[in-house]
Amino acid sequence: MASRNFYFQLIARVLLLTGTALGIGYTLFDSSYMFLGLLVLIMIGQVVSLITFINSTNRKIAYFFDAIRNEDFTLRFPERVTIKSFKELNQSLNRVNGLIQEVHLQLQIRENYYQEILKQANIGIMTFNDKGHILFSNPTLEKLLNYSPLNHIKQLKQVDQGLYDIFEPFEPFERKLFQLTNEREQKQLALKCTPMTMDKNPLLLVVAQDIHHELDEKETDSWVKLIRVLTHEIMNTITPITSISDSILKHFKSVESESSKTVEIEKMTSSIRGLKVIRDQGTDLMEFVQSYRSFLNVPKPDKTLIKVHKLFEKARILTAKEAGQNININWSIQPNGLELFVDEKQITQILINLVKNAAHSLEETEAGTIHVTAAVDGNDRKYIEVKDNGPGIPEELLDEIFVPFFTTKDKGTGIGLSLSKQIMQRHGGSLKLHSVTDQETIFTLLF
Repeated sequence: MASRNFYFQLIARVLLLTGTALGIGYTLFDSSYMFLGLLVLIMIGQVVSLITFINSTNRKIAYFFDAIRNEDFTLRFPERVTIKSFKELNQSLNRVNGLIQEVHLQLQIRENYYQEILKQANIGIMTFNDKGHILFSNPTLEKLLNYSPLNHIKQLKQVDQGLYDIFEPFEPFERKLFQLTNEREQKQLALKCTPMTMDKNPLLLVVAQDIHHELDEKETDSWVKLIRVLTHEIMNTITPITSISDSILKHFKSVESESSKTVEIEKMTSSIRGLKVIRDQGTDLMEFVQSYRSFLNVPKPDKTLIKVHKLFEKARILTAKEAGQNININWSIQPNGLELFVDEKQITQILINLVKNAAHSLEETEAGTIHVTAAVDGNDRKYIEVKDNGPGIPEELLDEIFVPFFTTKDKGTGIGLSLSKQIMQRHGGSLKLHSVTDQETIFTLLF
């Protein structure tokens, strides 16, 4: 029974089974019922053993598929056997096992590759089932929502109730916009929902992207087009008025010097004064329009690597007169050797404008303080922050503060912040505003 030769084992089993059958026949003839029962049991055992022996190949294949199903690729079948058919079978099974293992490794590598792409994507991605359980969310989404980890859409209530109200009835192929506001900034989220099926389970794939920067660029482009039309039309109107008024003024001056008897001196003098007013008003209006032309002609930044210390030193000198008896301006850099790849003149212009605006807002504030800070945030992004402890900006004006022509000052063109924002966009960055009434106002230049 212990022979390694399949045929010998099979022949021996058959001979033993035959001998047992003959013994059963003999005992029946001899009426030895005691031996008959024993031989029947032996025969049953031999039949079971023969079936098990013949089915060993089937068991081997069953073990193979069980191992594959459990992702166990360590199973190896012996190839050094004397029976040729068994040797070929074992070699084939080992070869198939190796191929499946290689495919499995390739799929794992590909899965890790796709997972890494999803993690590095600059858009938020999330999948959840019909019970609201979040099966996957990439770091970008958690960063957008400032919440981690995300396990269920009910957690969105803690981010913003309005956001949860959007997700709860989210239907396939829907597109929605949501403005997410936190203590630091506003984010305009574009949400898109797509249905998918995984392991026969219906899922919803949600893609979220902050389009605040794109909206800002579109808004700026719209204002640029509007201003270009306004300046063209206004200049076409004002230029002839100024020119003609100046010509008439010269004519009346010559008449006045000749003391003509046909023209009353008093009327000529009054006309001259009126024409002077017309000319002056026209000149003022042209200067006013000219200030907005600067918004249309922001040059491309001439970037160089500059130390923030040098940038601050220049801005400190140019804003020295803004520091009065009740205003203290503090400048700080962390780390001290921080550098920026920017257009020095343009960024200096922004800093001067922001510091002047802050100083203007602190005119009626006792112990007014302006903090100008350059540092690196937790995402390794460099920024400059201009913070004051003034009265702040009313909430209803926050969305209008960067609009060209808009100003809260008695005197001013309302072009400074709009121009600053456009300069930051040309640098590939952004200008953010955070303000709390009667507490603080913070302008942040993100590079």
